[in-house]
Amino acid sequence: MAAPQSGSPPLRWPAEQIWQTVVPWLPDFSVEILPEIDSSNTELMRRARAGRTEPVLLVAEHQSAGRGRMGRQWHSPPGSSLTFSLGLPLAPADWSGLSLAVGVSLAESLAQLSGADVRIKWPNDLWLGSGKLAGILIETAGTGPSRFAVIGVGINLNEPAASWRPPSGAQGALPAAMPAVAPAWLAQAASAHAPVGAPQVLGAVAGALVHDVLRFEREGWAAFAPRFAPRDVLRGRTVQLSDGRSGLACGLSAQAALRVQTPRGIEEVHSGEVSVRPQD
Repeated sequence: MAAPQSGSPPLRWPAEQIWQTVVPWLPDFSVEILPEIDSSNTELMRRARAGRTEPVLLVAEHQSAGRGRMGRQWHSPPGSSLTFSLGLPLAPADWSGLSLAVGVSLAESLAQLSGADVRIKWPNDLWLGSGKLAGILIETAGTGPSRFAVIGVGINLNEPAASWRPPSGAQGALPAAMPAVAPAWLAQAASAHAPVGAPQVLGAVAGALVHDVLRFEREGWAAFAPRFAPRDVLRGRTVQLSDGRSGLACGLSAQAALRVQTPRGIEEVHSGEVSVRPQD
């Protein structure tokens, strides 16, 4: 059990429950809860570079230097979010679509828990309404088809106190024409009978996430494409790409690339090339 935040009651994390669920699939699996760390992704990447590649779920009650995609920062004031990283060796035939498979798993679990209509915004965000509910950051250590994958997740649970302000530079660098998306919180949609505390949300998502990541390793993106389609927040909407192009989002390719109808025809946009924001 992690030490409690000063002045707050200790959180009761379902570490044993998660371990019992996952260990039949991953015998060396462990669950760690830390009261504070710079970044759970950074810590697992440090361990991997030191040769520690055992499967682990690392949960941070508070991150002082959380990271998002494209070098942006993820700030999590205590009590407002759930942040964790899942690290495990993976050897899929094709890595394309892993972040979206993670998004599918999380969206389904969060929707079941809260009743919220959680959507997925290509390539690695969850949306609630028109706001960003969660972000996913995947990093790997090693080369070749078999690598140690670190899957970082940050989920907004409750709106931060009005007195809290993110550190300067929290939004990271975005092109001037690509404004940051406003945040959303699970508490906005959860019913009075659906808890939105971090331990309860972790218990709801962790087992299914490990199961789905292992399924992705076996079956690839094709196993998740039908589950993604009804939660695709961009399909049928005009989108603007960070390189200045714009067009109509038309779903994903068989390799999980974003298909965009432009004046030059259907173009495929691959993760890492661009950021995407809906214009309408």
